[in-house]
Amino acid sequence: MEEAGAVSASEGTFCLQQVTLTECSEDDYQYEEIPGDDDFSFQEGDEDLTKALQTMEDQAIDAQIMAQRPCQGTKHSLSDIPEAVDDFLCNFLVRMGMNRTLDCFQTEWYELMQRGLLEPKDIGFVPDAYTCNQHLERENKCLQKELENYQLVATKAKEALLKMQRERDFHRMHHKRVVQEKNRLINDIKRLKTHYASYEPMLRQLNEKYETLLRQKMLTSLERDRAVGQVTGLQATLQSLEPGSSIQISMARAGHRCEREIGLEGPTQKALKEAKDSKGFSRDSPHDPMKQMGKRYPKDSEFPEDIQVNPYLARAKECVRPLKSGVYRLSNTLKVHDLAVTCLALHPRKDIVVTGSDDRLWKMWAFPNGNIIMKGEGHTDWLSGCCFHPSGTKLVTSSGDTTVRIWDFSKGGCILTLEGHSYAAWDCSWHSCGDFVASASMDKTSKVWDLNSERCRYTLRGHKDSVNSIEFLPFSNIILTSSADKTLSLWDARTGLCAQTFCGHLHSCNHATFNMKGDTIVSCDSYGVLKLWDIRKGAPMVSIDAGPHPGNQVVFDPSGHIVALASNDGTVKTLELKSGNLSTLVGHEDEVQSVTFDHKAEHLISGGSDGTVRIWN
Repeated sequence: MEEAGAVSASEGTFCLQQVTLTECSEDDYQYEEIPGDDDFSFQEGDEDLTKALQTMEDQAIDAQIMAQRPCQGTKHSLSDIPEAVDDFLCNFLVRMGMNRTLDCFQTEWYELMQRGLLEPKDIGFVPDAYTCNQHLERENKCLQKELENYQLVATKAKEALLKMQRERDFHRMHHKRVVQEKNRLINDIKRLKTHYASYEPMLRQLNEKYETLLRQKMLTSLERDRAVGQVTGLQATLQSLEPGSSIQISMARAGHRCEREIGLEGPTQKALKEAKDSKGFSRDSPHDPMKQMGKRYPKDSEFPEDIQVNPYLARAKECVRPLKSGVYRLSNTLKVHDLAVTCLALHPRKDIVVTGSDDRLWKMWAFPNGNIIMKGEGHTDWLSGCCFHPSGTKLVTSSGDTTVRIWDFSKGGCILTLEGHSYAAWDCSWHSCGDFVASASMDKTSKVWDLNSERCRYTLRGHKDSVNSIEFLPFSNIILTSSADKTLSLWDARTGLCAQTFCGHLHSCNHATFNMKGDTIVSCDSYGVLKLWDIRKGAPMVSIDAGPHPGNQVVFDPSGHIVALASNDGTVKTLELKSGNLSTLVGHEDEVQSVTFDHKAEHLISGGSDGTVRIWN
């Protein structure tokens, strides 16, 4: 700061104090990663300093304006407009606050003027010297006040400078600590990456060993079956050569034959038995391979051959459907539950619908009038899925209480409870033969249950997160699952092994299903994205963004030309695959949890979190 000059007046001389600010040394410090857009702002306690600086700026502007004016202007003004004696005295008395003296002076002065006692020389003008002295005195006082203000501002500026220097030192130390901490974290991350990279070869080796063991297991199983066939043939040959002797060859996996009660055998198991009998193998015959080999669980059902034809395909071709998906209109609203409707299931042959709800109940009602036929209670938590038996006489339900229950309509209650999941069961599906049920759970696994032996036949492991939906391919042993790990998987129910995995979703897969032909899969995820998959190619054919709200369930119509999506935004979205037209059906007051078509695609049924079922036609 430069040194201020001295101001002289008639009554004294005032000098400004000299304040010198030295530049602080930066010690060659190099700043690292400090953003340059941080503005400095005064705190609330520095308002006086701000006002003082503003006053200084205003005074500096006034001084510049006064300096630009001609210097002789004041002299001309003083000499051109002289001040009278009485005005001078009055101004002086007013300035000194002598009001009574002023009154007396004015009274006597004007009396003398009226009497004519005052001569012209007595009432003349005051000399310029007196006027100049008064003007200089006023300027001197103003300059003194300005000096005091400048001294105050300089003191506060000095304090602010010291404060900012301390803050600068503090932030400099903090910055050094942050940089050191950042470098330490970077070193830790590099060390962890190196440590993780050292495990990758071992993980690859373990994965290769696992796949090799799976292949060996399958080959061993095939060799075992081939050996059993050879042993059976040799035994039959020996017995034909020596009819008088009965040779029994003991097997490594000996057991007892399956003596199932006739009432427990389903139609599929009976058909399998008749097929074996027609080939010359009788349960009572010593040539029966199952009698020689035995079973560990005699009541286990046998999976049907995977060459069956779906009889519903002919009916699907005859179904009457709208020309466009957008022609569906709301026709009826049924209040069937007090809480959210979480799942829907349509009877395989009749116009009957079953709904499951968060109120732990399932209800069966006539479609479309909504008359309640039957209801079931027994679950201790919300229902998540339901599915009719292929014959329509039973029902399977899954629940948040981790159990899967089988209900018989003729007995009016639950006949079997399947326990084995460690977390909530999300979905369930019935095999077309009626002897097996599949369930999906939050515990990252799926299970295949044998209803005749009442046990879990296989546990499907492979998903890395919750399995959200499960479904049997109609009249097949293929199982489809969707998971929160963003993948879909196809499984062989006979072996419990994963046959194919579909990757392509970027978010959690909430539901997936087959079309009637079984050659296409549609899936939806938590961002409302629909994907159509070609099973033979294992790749997505079409991807439709129906988001951003999650899609809760997706379903094909019987013809396979229209897809319906239950959306979390309270709407049902229909997609016509041929034209790609996406329509929105608005009617629910809350999230739509489930949706399904009727047998002829003339009606669309949706269930929502508002406890209602809405029928669209």
